[in-house]
Amino acid sequence: MTQHLRRDLEMLKREILDMGAMVEAAVNKAMSALVDRRVTLAVEVENADETIDAKEIAVEALCTRILALHQPVASDLRFVLATLKVNSDLERMGDLAKNIAERARYLGEHDPLALPPEFSELAERTRTMVRECLDAFVQQDPVLAERVLAQDDRIDELNRRMFALMEERMRKDGNTVGRGLQVLSCSRHLERIADMATNVCEEVVYLVRGEVIRHRNGAPRA
Repeated sequence: MTQHLRRDLEMLKREILDMGAMVEAAVNKAMSALVDRRVTLAVEVENADETIDAKEIAVEALCTRILALHQPVASDLRFVLATLKVNSDLERMGDLAKNIAERARYLGEHDPLALPPEFSELAERTRTMVRECLDAFVQQDPVLAERVLAQDDRIDELNRRMFALMEERMRKDGNTVGRGLQVLSCSRHLERIADMATNVCEEVVYLVRGEVIRHRNGAPRA
């Protein structure tokens, strides 16, 4: 590895770590804004979205430059390719956090709506998956990545349960429909964030083992 390639790869690692930290903060703030009805926190997440988008563009540009100038091979090439995909997944997480924040702002400006225990579990599990998928990527730990992947079925189950519970509540009380739909939207966004976390973990397995597992359990995730 040349000195210039080593320098650029180190810079890329720092940039993707910064991206991950910003997205994790956005997800955590969005959840707190929703659960604690903190409208000002929701606005912070919305305002941070442009910064996350700019970081995604910068990381992508750096990956492209490394590929064009250095033509890396083997593990270095896998790292750059994996980072490109992780960068995209993180940006989508940021978008989903913004979507949750927008709904949190709406809910915070209306009468409180009690959330089922399933929602708290969904939010906490999603928060954990985001943190652990980033840890797995930073540490290049495929064992941790596999543990995160194993949590996805429970997330899907909780999201389905949320739809059933909220549908029943809205049928019984028409006054909850507007707020209930916002909660259901948040539930779906949390489930999608968890999907993005699993995508990151799949890239960790690819990066360390050179194994593509996207299709291992059926259709690939979006």
